[in-house]
Amino acid sequence: MSDGGSGAGADSAAGAGMRVAVVGGGAVGVTAAYDLAAAGADVTLFEKGAIGSGSSGRAAGVLYDAYAEDVDAELGARALERFRRLSGTGEFAFTECPYVMLAREGDDDLAEAIRGAAERMRVHDREVETVDGDELGERFPSLHVDDVTVAAVARNAGWTDPESYVTTVADLAGSAGAEIRTHSEVAVSTAPPGVAVAEEAPVTRRFDAVVVAAGAHTKRVLADAGIAVPLKPYRVQALVSGREYDGPMWYDASAGVYARPHPAGLLAGDGTVPVEADPDEWDREADDWFLADVGGTLRERAGHDPDVERAWAGLCTATPDGDPLLGEVADGVFVAAGWQGHGFMRAPATGEAIAQRVLGERAGVPGFDPGRFDGDEAFEISEGMAVETDDRTGGRD
Repeated sequence: MSDGGSGAGADSAAGAGMRVAVVGGGAVGVTAAYDLAAAGADVTLFEKGAIGSGSSGRAAGVLYDAYAEDVDAELGARALERFRRLSGTGEFAFTECPYVMLAREGDDDLAEAIRGAAERMRVHDREVETVDGDELGERFPSLHVDDVTVAAVARNAGWTDPESYVTTVADLAGSAGAEIRTHSEVAVSTAPPGVAVAEEAPVTRRFDAVVVAAGAHTKRVLADAGIAVPLKPYRVQALVSGREYDGPMWYDASAGVYARPHPAGLLAGDGTVPVEADPDEWDREADDWFLADVGGTLRERAGHDPDVERAWAGLCTATPDGDPLLGEVADGVFVAAGWQGHGFMRAPATGEAIAQRVLGERAGVPGFDPGRFDGDEAFEISEGMAVETDDRTGGRD
C-alpha cells in the first residue's frame, strides 16, 4: 500500500509551508516524520545513529489493544489499525496472534486485578475474555495450565519485527519528502525553535517546530535546551530461542515473564532492572540471572527448554505516573517519550498524535500533557509490564 496508514493523509495540505525537525529515528519519530511530510510539511529527521538503532530496534514486537484505561485502549486500537494497514509494505508484516495474561494459584490479588482489568477492557469494547486454567488449556494445548487460576485472552493482537516497521516507515517518510539524516547528533534550542547539528556547528538551523522523540536520550536532549522533564531510562531484557513454539503470546504475571512466537522459534523476556541507566553507557548484554529465570518459566509454562540464539538488553523510559509525555514543552518544541515499555506497540498512534498536535489539528492526548509535571520530580522506576490494581495492565513492546 502506498500511504502506510498515514493519519495525516498524503493529499493533506495542513502542514504546507511549515518546517519541522524530528529528533530521533525510532518508531515514534519516523511515524511523526512520515505523517508530517504527508501533510505537506518540510520535514528533517535527525538520528544520532542508524534508523531504529535505539530502543525500537531492541523492542519485543508484542502488539495489542488490551488496556483498561480509555485513552490507552483508544491508542492501542489505532496503532493496531495502522500496523495492519502497513502490513505487506516493504519488509513489514503483522502476524495475528492472541495474547494471554495469566495469574497463578495463590496470587489472589493479582488474579482479582486481572479479572477487574479485563472487565474494564470490555467496557472499552476490547475483545478480551476471562477464562480459568482448564479452559485456557483447552484453547491453547501448548501451555501448561495446572497452576493457572485465571487468564485474560485478548484476540485483537499480534506480533511483528520492530526493526522492519522503523525502516519501512522511514522509507515512506523519505518518499513523502522528508529528509532523513542519520549519524547526525543535534542540540535543540528554543525561542525560536531550532537544532544545531554537531558537524555543522556553530550554525543553528531554525524550524517552526521541533519534535524530540529520542527515547532514552530525550531527557538529556531537552536538558541541554534548558527544559526539564521527569524521565528515567532503565534496562529490560529479552532472548530468542531456536526451539519451535506454536502457541499464543503470553504474559505470566506471577513470574513477570512474557513470550511470543518468533521466526526462529520463540522470543521471551522481561528482566526489568528498576535502576536509572546511563543512555550512553549501559550493559547491552543480558544478565545471567535473567537467562536462568526466564528459562525456568518457559519450561514451566510452555514446556519449552530454550536454545538461546541471542539475548540482549534494551532501554525503556519511565515517568512518575507511568504515562508518557506527549505534547509541547516550550514554544514550538514538542516531546514524545516516556513509554514505560509500551512505546513500540503504540508508536503508530502516538507518532500520529504528536504530528497532529504540531499541525494544530489536535489539542493533545488526555493525561499525557507534559505540563502536568514540573520536571524535577523524584520517583522510583516501576516495571511497565506489571499488572496493577489501579486500572493498569501491561506488556512489553
